[in-house]
Amino acid sequence: MSAEPSHDVESGPRGGPPPPAVGLTGGIGSGKSTVAAYLKSLGAAVVDSDEISHRLTGPGGGAMGAIRAAFGSGYVTTDGALDRDSMRSLVFADPKARARLESILHPIIRRAADAELARAQGPYALVVIPLLYETRSYLDRLGRVLVVDCPESLQVRRTVARAGLLEDEVRAIMAAQWPRWRRLQMADDVVWNGGEEEGLRAQCDRVHRSYCERALPSSTIPANPRPGR
Repeated sequence: MSAEPSHDVESGPRGGPPPPAVGLTGGIGSGKSTVAAYLKSLGAAVVDSDEISHRLTGPGGGAMGAIRAAFGSGYVTTDGALDRDSMRSLVFADPKARARLESILHPIIRRAADAELARAQGPYALVVIPLLYETRSYLDRLGRVLVVDCPESLQVRRTVARAGLLEDEVRAIMAAQWPRWRRLQMADDVVWNGGEEEGLRAQCDRVHRSYCERALPSSTIPANPRPGR
């Protein structure tokens, strides 16, 4: 395994421009969270759109009023959170419902992510966006895109074990995402997460060194991002 890169790369001064932004994406079950956690341990700032989404749709979350108004109380749990199972069933059966949900969530997730990125401290910020290419909503903020890749069969096994979904449900989610070949074609960098942990860590060490040494473009964050951007 390669030696770990230095952790003492200085970030910019607090209140200065945000650090360069690297997008992290990949299919469901590819291991995005694992890669993000390791790069964070090496010094990267991490802005995770999934974590933001879960906060916004948790009990009393900032998106719940609009979701209740749009879909009714049948999609809200007794503690005021999004009923994820019911909503998942709805949006996969009804494309219009999916578009309505995305029109509520995407703009406020972007605004929250922009705010976190503006406060980020580190040599670069890793912006975790599972549907980066599908929505294309953050590509103008990113200097590079890192794709986490693994075999589709492994994606299915991991997601079934982690989320308790049926294989057919996982494959339906995968069918709504870009195929592997298309993500790989668009990626600037790729880490392979279909093997041993040691190999994945070595790859993460390598890309971390590259991002710390590379003159990445600075993040571009709209002062007042418009809904839908």
